[in-house]
Amino acid sequence: MRARQLTWAEEQVDLYHYRTKDKVEVDAVLENRRGQVVGIEVKAASTVRPDDFRGLRHLADRLGDDFIAGIVLHTGTQTLPFGDRMRAMPVSALWEVG
Repeated sequence: MRARQLTWAEEQVDLYHYRTKDKVEVDAVLENRRGQVVGIEVKAASTVRPDDFRGLRHLADRLGDDFIAGIVLHTGTQTLPFGDRMRAMPVSALWEVG
């Protein structure tokens, strides 16, 4: 996601990258004006493993109820649950009309 694409959103959000001193990271962190957060990881793989959610789970633990969802975008075709507020989604879903 590019910062320029944030202008497409109905809700104003800020885009961040998250990394701890222990190198736990999340590729993109979107935060709205109420402090609610969605974390996004991007993987160049068609399969997703629980370990791919490591950074997202860390962020969820730190933020509690302000963490809305964690999403791992992948090159596969299925949307799969990976626990509370965690989903793996195909990157192609970004261009699908709901």
